Amino acid sequence: MSRIGRKPVPVAKGVKIEKSDETLKVKGPKGELSAKVPASIGIEVKESELFITRSSDEKSQRALHGTWRALINNLVKGVSEGFQRKLEIVGVGYKAEIKGKRLQLNLGYSHPIIFVPPDSVKIEVPIPTNILISGIDKQLVGQVASKIRSFRPPEPYKGKGVKYEGEYVRRKAGKAAATAGAK
Repeated sequence: MSRIGRKPVPVAKGVKIEKSDETLKVKGPKGELSAKVPASIGIEVKESELFITRSSDEKSQRALHGTWRALINNLVKGVSEGFQRKLEIVGVGYKAEIKGKRLQLNLGYSHPIIFVPPDSVKIEVPIPTNILISGIDKQLVGQVASKIRSFRPPEPYKGKGVKYEGEYVRRKAGKAAATAGAK
């Protein structure tokens, strides 16, 4: 049996779970999420824990077992706690600011980049070089963070660009360092 699929999903207080046919709805203090669960995946609620079962031991069912346990755990965690990603902007003159509901980024291009986030994602800019992305859907929060990072990914020579908080950018020696050893 799947080691991940066997683990119960802890359900926080205030979280309600409804299963009808193939749809699983999870309601909590932060909002509501739903997912279309395959018929071969069973869900049992016991006290404050959720158990995920599978219909057979086929390879495809074993793969779905752990995957759906992780996805359902993300739904429960999202409606109770929420998710967030932090981005850092590195570079002289590079900055971000919120204008209404839009995020304006100055990343060294000849024009500012305007990004309109989805309604369920909240973007904050505590200081001009940090961006905080939060929401209840883990996949959507990660996708928005990835999209913002893609406007100017960190480059390996000076490390300039948009990077995730704590991301290590492997630095390369420049052209001058390579030719100095050849003389």
